[in-house]
Amino acid sequence: MHFLHLALVGMGRIIAASWLYKLLEAAWGLPSVPNLTEAKYDIEPVGSPSIVVIVPARNEEANVSACLESLLGQDYASVRIVAVDDRSDDRTGAIMDVLAGERLEVMHVVALPAGWLGKTHAMAAAARQAISVHAPDYLLFTDGDVVFRSDTLRRAVAQAVASEADHLVVMPTTVAKSRGEAMLLGFFQTMSLWAVRTWRVADPRAKRDAMGVGAFNLIRSDVYQRLGGFDAMPMEILEDLTLGQRVKRAGLRQRVATAPGMVCVHWAAGVLGLVNGLTKNLFAVFRFRPVLLIAAAVWLAFFSFGPIAFLAVGGARVPAAITLVSIGGLFMLSGRTSRISPAYAALYPVAAVLVLYSMARSMAVTLRDGGVTWRGTFYPLEELRRNARGASPGEGG
Repeated sequence: MHFLHLALVGMGRIIAASWLYKLLEAAWGLPSVPNLTEAKYDIEPVGSPSIVVIVPARNEEANVSACLESLLGQDYASVRIVAVDDRSDDRTGAIMDVLAGERLEVMHVVALPAGWLGKTHAMAAAARQAISVHAPDYLLFTDGDVVFRSDTLRRAVAQAVASEADHLVVMPTTVAKSRGEAMLLGFFQTMSLWAVRTWRVADPRAKRDAMGVGAFNLIRSDVYQRLGGFDAMPMEILEDLTLGQRVKRAGLRQRVATAPGMVCVHWAAGVLGLVNGLTKNLFAVFRFRPVLLIAAAVWLAFFSFGPIAFLAVGGARVPAAITLVSIGGLFMLSGRTSRISPAYAALYPVAAVLVLYSMARSMAVTLRDGGVTWRGTFYPLEELRRNARGASPGEGG
């Protein structure tokens, strides 16, 4: 029993040291990430480079109008938009057609070729057309449910030029419309600080710190072509993250910025909607490998619930308290950009249970079904795993 007690105290101290280090590291690093809402970023891009915004959408009739209207309302003149109706069976395509004009052109995808995911195919096709017809300096890939403040593109392009970025990610503001959504999103965004140190993204030596976000992936057209674009990853479910990883591994200049309230997306409705979204994506994060997902789940459970359990262990109470304070501090730091109250740190154990459930469900459903249904099309697991194994870490063809 004495040995067990010592082991528990030791584990409590390790967890406390890890959380405290993460808090101090984030407190030091996060302020160095540019915030595009600051007055100093309210400038015109040097050289007025051109940009084509690519918006793939499937069954987004509730959101696509607001997205496209916000892009058409940008105060930067050198912008064109290519909206792609990806086999929608609602009014998405019709809404796009109504808004079409000089700055907005619409593509309608009526059939999905073999060997492609719908979204990657839509973006690849639009990018080929945009490069061929308009030869833009930059391509911006976004989603049909994102809404942009009117000065977003001007500030973002100006920052890309000033920082000599080959790829710029602007972190979106995830809109929470309920307490349950805020609880889960706050937890998810806080825990993401363990996965990627945003303040190290610009450091070419920090190979693991790569960023890619579906709401705002801005990339130089020549870099996109050099990497092979989405044609080089036709079956990639996490295409946004993979694009960022390919940029970073190729030794190119990747940058990240925050912009609270400038790039807004309501990811899913309610806790159930968020859980369903995580169910579709989480197994893919671990390349459809059960061992990796289980290992991550064990780590998450240990680091989330261990501190609470150690409050009952003499000698481990102080480390447990340090851990809980550190978790609260990280919620506070991430809340500065996410706009989610740090008070939701009090509910982090509940959020952790839901995330663990989503991880287990994602793996179980995918293994049970033998694949993933994505945007109305079923993709066999073997094909997805084959693509994951064959994904090149370097440049495309």
